[in-house]
Amino acid sequence: MITVHSATDNDFATIRSIAYETWPVAYGQILAKTQLEYMLGAFYNDVALKESVTQRGHHFILANEGNQTLGFASFECNYDDQKQTKIHKIYILPSAQGKGVGKALIDYVVSEARKQGALTLCLNVNRFNKAIAFYEKMGFSIVDEVTIELEHGYLMEDYVMERPI
Repeated sequence: MITVHSATDNDFATIRSIAYETWPVAYGQILAKTQLEYMLGAFYNDVALKESVTQRGHHFILANEGNQTLGFASFECNYDDQKQTKIHKIYILPSAQGKGVGKALIDYVVSEARKQGALTLCLNVNRFNKAIAFYEKMGFSIVDEVTIELEHGYLMEDYVMERPI
């Protein structure tokens, strides 16, 4: 049975480990290796993870089956001072995909979002990421396209997706 619970600072190593295992599969055909390595280093070091929680109001959650952590997500309630919750990160180990882990994480976020009075969930996804089909299955639809510039001239070319809750 898959269970979802809040993560703490002590879980950062697990979150980083899942990201480092998942990203090459998710983005290996989309991003240059140098950009992938840069983004992993920038987004998943302890300082960046801690700042996400303490300065940006992100909540990290873990999905477990028994003692094994299969995936994680982070989300922010009242995103942009609106009745919206944003999923910032959601990654499932490649070996655990298709087992309902992503659905369990999204269901948990929906439950938390409702408690905060949110009307919609939103997320950004790379325009070439095969996860778009999963998000559509979960009720999300594309509402916008954005290009976010990072250091070194790297770009995040994303769709913005939303769903009512």
